[in-house]
Amino acid sequence: MSKNELIKRYLLFIIGLFFAAIGVTFTKHGELGVSPISSVANVLSCKYSFLSLGTWLVIWNCVLIACQILILRKNFQKIQLLQIPLSFLFGIFTDIGMKIVSYIPVPNYAVRVALLLVGIFILGFGIALSVIANVILNSGEAFVKAIADTIKKDFGAIKTIFDVSCVIIAILLSLFFFDYQIVGTREGTIISALLTGMAVKLFTKHVQEPITSFLCN
Repeated sequence: MSKNELIKRYLLFIIGLFFAAIGVTFTKHGELGVSPISSVANVLSCKYSFLSLGTWLVIWNCVLIACQILILRKNFQKIQLLQIPLSFLFGIFTDIGMKIVSYIPVPNYAVRVALLLVGIFILGFGIALSVIANVILNSGEAFVKAIADTIKKDFGAIKTIFDVSCVIIAILLSLFFFDYQIVGTREGTIISALLTGMAVKLFTKHVQEPITSFLCN
């Protein structure tokens, strides 16, 4: 791979991060729940609002990176440390997105659902770009891959367990922090879990070939 192609791939990955972050902010603004991987950070941002959602996402991603190192040990590739600055970038993009969407009025449930669906659509596009870039995994997927490779299990199966675990942790934190009330994790989290993968596949199918052609030229 040439240096020029590598630079374009990392730029594409960063663009994907931006769209993924904007997608998260739309779902957050709809207040019907965010994606499973962001649900823990979302609950913590509701409880400790002196730190932004973007900051909590950075903390959560760094926890996942630390777990990767503990799991893989000497098999952890140093290139994966790039997840750290990219996580900070994702957090910054998220906070920028939160300011942008804050101007959108949310008068009723229908608008909340619309914001959720738009968020999933944008998130799926961002993830598709990151996948097509094919340079580094985000911390969540890298954590899942670390477990799958270590215990020799299917990535998809471990990803499902990871997503469910994130939701369970988010609910337990919410019950603990908010007097046995579920805050920050609602029907939108389940809808996001079901539809995001479909959105990623849809975008990947339609944009992978032209984008890959551009990256290789």
